[in-house]
Amino acid sequence: MDVLSCDGTLSSGDFRLAACAFMEKWKSVMSASPPWSWVPCPKQPWGASHDVEGYLSLENIILRSIEEEHDELSCPQKEETSCSEKAEPIDIATLVQSNCSKVRYYDLHIIYSASYRVPVLFFRAYYSDGEPLGFNEIEKDLPAHSVKALLDSKWTFITQEEHPYLNRPWFKLHPCGTSEWMKLLFHVDVALAKNGVAIELYLLSWLSVVGQVVGLRIPLEMLNQL
Repeated sequence: MDVLSCDGTLSSGDFRLAACAFMEKWKSVMSASPPWSWVPCPKQPWGASHDVEGYLSLENIILRSIEEEHDELSCPQKEETSCSEKAEPIDIATLVQSNCSKVRYYDLHIIYSASYRVPVLFFRAYYSDGEPLGFNEIEKDLPAHSVKALLDSKWTFITQEEHPYLNRPWFKLHPCGTSEWMKLLFHVDVALAKNGVAIELYLLSWLSVVGQVVGLRIPLEMLNQL
């Protein structure tokens, strides 16, 4: 296994290797949850022969807003038909169907950017009837720290543009600066890179940071591998 480039970027081939390692790790730790899958795509006629041909996909995540979480936790136990009987801590992002409030479904795609040479998180949101959520609705689902960042630089932090493979408008986290903080993240542990496992852990490390923006938390069992 190759080590991470000194500038924090990935080649398209390394992205595919990192994707395979990430899918296997997620499957072993999150066996009861929907898995990430590799979606193969037809080779683009203008692409190089070694270019990556596909992306990672995790779909139908149920993401509840902060307001909905408070409503659920404050519901009387007697309302069994609409609320959970146990007021247990709830992650913002969950892979379990909720019976409280109108849920929103999220699709997440991790796509390689040939321009920036880093992974990019694309996402879209919709209700169970297929009605898409506008950005104002998505903002209600975002963690507080993400909302603050959006207020500071709304359309440079999260942007909407055409999905490179599906040719439909999706939201994405802008990749500018990704290589810089990934370089710093891996250089903190020099032994990690020297042992040649940086590529295997690249997507796990990257998503542990980027996923927080949309409320997706990486299980502690996976983070213990870092």
